[in-house]
Amino acid sequence: MTMDEKIARINELYHKSQAEGLSEQEKEEQAALRKDYIESVRNNLKCQLNNIVIERPDGTRVSLKDKKNQENR
Repeated sequence: MTMDEKIARINELYHKSQAEGLSEQEKEEQAALRKDYIESVRNNLKCQLNNIVIERPDGTRVSLKDKKNQENR
């Protein structure tokens, strides 16, 4: 299932929950889909942040990825 299909299913389950309620199986499916979606967003954000490079006033450039690795040591 692609992310677009997962998002569509999350929305479908949300609207159904508002209209008539969900079965236990649907609630579990909704929770699993939401968990996958949140994990995907977090991973995407981490990748984007790792690609940012900051240029300091003295002309040196620092990658946020490198800076994070130095702080974790």
